[in-house]
Amino acid sequence: MAERTFLPFYEKVAVRRALGRALDLAILFLLFSLLVYRLLHLINYNDNEIDVIAWSLALLCESWFAFNWFLTVNIKWNPMECITYPSRLLQSGLELPPVDMFVTTADSTLEPPIITVNTVISLLAVDYPAEKLACYVSDDGCSPLTYYSLIEGFKFAKIWVPFCKKYNIQVRAPFRYFSQESITFGSKAFQEDWKLMKYEELNQIIEAASRKSNPCEMVGEYSVFRNVKRGNHPAIIKIIWENKEGESDCLPHLVYISREKRLEHPHNYKAGAMNVLTRVSGLMTNAPYMLNVDCDMYVNNPQVVLHAMCFLLGSINDKESGFVQFPQKFYDGLKDDPFGNQLSTIYEYVGKGIGGIQGLFYCGTGCFHRRKAIYGSWPSYKDKKNEEKLHSSSSNGNVVADLQELITKFGSSKELMKSACDALNEVTNYSLDLTDCIEAAYKISSSNYEYATSWGSEIGWMYGSTVEDINTGLKIHSKGWCSLLASPEPPAFLGCAPSNGPDSMKQQKRWATGILEILFTKNNPILLTLNAKLQVRQCLAYLWIMSGYAASSIPELGYSLLPAYCIITNSTFLPKVSK
Repeated sequence: MAERTFLPFYEKVAVRRALGRALDLAILFLLFSLLVYRLLHLINYNDNEIDVIAWSLALLCESWFAFNWFLTVNIKWNPMECITYPSRLLQSGLELPPVDMFVTTADSTLEPPIITVNTVISLLAVDYPAEKLACYVSDDGCSPLTYYSLIEGFKFAKIWVPFCKKYNIQVRAPFRYFSQESITFGSKAFQEDWKLMKYEELNQIIEAASRKSNPCEMVGEYSVFRNVKRGNHPAIIKIIWENKEGESDCLPHLVYISREKRLEHPHNYKAGAMNVLTRVSGLMTNAPYMLNVDCDMYVNNPQVVLHAMCFLLGSINDKESGFVQFPQKFYDGLKDDPFGNQLSTIYEYVGKGIGGIQGLFYCGTGCFHRRKAIYGSWPSYKDKKNEEKLHSSSSNGNVVADLQELITKFGSSKELMKSACDALNEVTNYSLDLTDCIEAAYKISSSNYEYATSWGSEIGWMYGSTVEDINTGLKIHSKGWCSLLASPEPPAFLGCAPSNGPDSMKQQKRWATGILEILFTKNNPILLTLNAKLQVRQCLAYLWIMSGYAASSIPELGYSLLPAYCIITNSTFLPKVSK
């Protein structure tokens, strides 16, 4: 943890809203007054005065609305916002820790490789020591086009990244930089270097490759993709670039991973891919912090890692920052957000509100995690005995039992268990060549490696729901960890949002279904409040998102049908003014 001999790296500022609290309570009082009114009239009803069916249905629906508003008031009660100071972090002289960066893609048709390439390049170009970074790309579609595009994109990155850092270019995703209406040209040296940036050629190469059945001849390093079938293929791990010299003016490691998939084994969607990335990165670089982004969410603020480190290194204790979530913002969002998929309300009001409790939910992208929190540890967990367990050759039964416990948790890979123990004990002095880990990496990327282990249930990204982000964040919060919302300017990440109604409805349906699934698992927030360390108000916050996304549709539909029912039956469900 950071020593408090310098100015704090971040501050939490309470947002004053005395008037807002008064209005919230007034609305809550009116809702409960209405419920009491209806209940009293139903108890002492007269057939000539009210329709019991209509009033009973109205009472049920309004009870739900009142409960939902109570949950909303809980969230908005004491909002907090955080301000970071990256300059203070740089001036402190603290050694910056390593960070592993994950990019996930699953379909080269729905997620064009040129978008993935831009996201990867923007990550490689962040303002952070290159020798402390490693970028891992998960291709769940096992597409030779994606791998080919990354190879070509890295060739461009070798000239683009130094150019950005030399001239302090702020927009480092090439497709956004070159789509600007006007580019300010500085010195003659800048103009000469700018002419070398042949992004349009890269775009044309990848576009031409995408129109072919195979992007190139399936020979040499591409031969592993020959006869590969999506959803049924072996693991493929390729080290595109390794910063062997550990130079800060070089580019970070870049690794391509396509995990093994077999028809007879469940692959658990994105959560399964994230767990493979976690294991492989644990073997190769084992950074104590991990960033995950979707393939269409590029870095918009080159100091994003420094902003995250302000929280992760500046916390008084690690409990305060189990993960740091950045808002999802979009560069192509429709005006006034007609489909409600830009999440502006979630981050502006709910995000700041939950900041006064245990922190914002994990939102699936643009998030920095502590590796040990992902490994299922409790805050401030350290266990030096684990290291001894792995190297002990004693026949003592207790040692064997302890080793079996580690195998049950992390799997049979001794290399992975060693790296996991180092991560839990905050040991980061890894200096292995990436190529030395390839054999072990293939083993832990196999489709059956997780059987009889704790992956997906106690450690890693959680299974059992299509919204692995909410499920995983809930598990982390239940251990007593808190999370933080970082909202720097300019926004840290920008992505693309669904631009039409059907796509938005499909996305919202998946979220609603997945969130509702969690209520019927052992990760139910009520159970975690009773049996773990999830705070009561944080539990209510999770219930708010679960009720708002899924369960509210039923009372809303019922309430909207009440007027039609009353017209047909010549009755009313509204109180009379005279009453």
